[in-house]
Amino acid sequence: MNALHQYVFDAYRAARLGEPTPPEPGTHDLAVLRAVRDRRRFARVVAGRPARGTVRAALHRWLHPAG
Repeated sequence: MNALHQYVFDAYRAARLGEPTPPEPGTHDLAVLRAVRDRRRFARVVAGRPARGTVRAALHRWLHPAG
């Protein structure tokens, strides 16, 4: 059973019991990704590392080696 099937079952059950329907699958995906990103940035700041630009800096070091 995938998430869509589970959603259909839950929506049917909620309608039969007069409860509000659950959110559709994927509704909060972006909010979860933003929360993960913010948590990782926070952890980097607490550890004393730069919170932004790490991927760009690594790519720059790789494309433009010193020497």
